Order: sequence, then structure tokens, then C-alpha cells
Amino acid sequence: MNSKYENIRLNYKIWLETQDELGILGDGKWLLLKAISETGSLKSAMEKLNLSYRKTWNNLQQIEERLGFSILDTQRGGADGGKTMLTKEGEKIVKAFDNFHTEFDTFIQQAFIKFKLELEEK
Repeated sequence: MNSKYENIRLNYKIWLETQDELGILGDGKWLLLKAISETGSLKSAMEKLNLSYRKTWNNLQQIEERLGFSILDTQRGGADGGKTMLTKEGEKIVKAFDNFHTEFDTFIQQAFIKFKLELEEK
């Protein structure tokens, strides 16, 4: 059975912002922080996500500035190269955002199914 609503898809973004409506963390920055946590390297995380250094570094600095604390622990390169890791607070934020996203995604998908069913009612 074809429906005139079959082409409708749900799309949304989640982000956190300050009381002054300045963006702190959204899906893109969350994925960047997750990649840093997984790779232990800002460079590797940027390569994985195909990001440029200047914009990425500025975004990371803005996150810390708007939160008011460090989320990154960086060590300059030596013989083995540098490291970038998340601080405990950085890991905490990534994990909490990850859990929130999972819960929210489940809820919003269920609500969207109800929405489409309502459209189909005669």
C-alpha cells in the first residue's frame, strides 16, 4: 500500500547552548570529542571526520570558554608526537550527551511513528 506520506522523513539536531544562546555542544562537536577520545589525537580525529585544523581548534576553544572549564588535556609532540585526550569532565560530557542522544532518539522515533500513523487515519 502506497501512502502519500511515505516520502516524509524526520530530521533534527540536538545542541546545548548558554543562557545567552551561544552554542556549546551539538552533534558535530560531540562526534569530534568522541573521535578525540577514541583516537587520543586531535589530528587523527580531524582526519577521521575530514575537518580543518583552524576551525576545529577554534570550536574546541569556544566549548571550553563557554563551559568555563577544560575538556581537553593536550601534550605537545615529542619523539612520539603529541596527544590530545579528554579530561574527566570532557569524558563525562561526551558520555552524558551520548546517553541523552540515545534516549532522545528512541523517544523522537516513537513519536514520529505516531505522527505518521495519525496522518494515515481516515
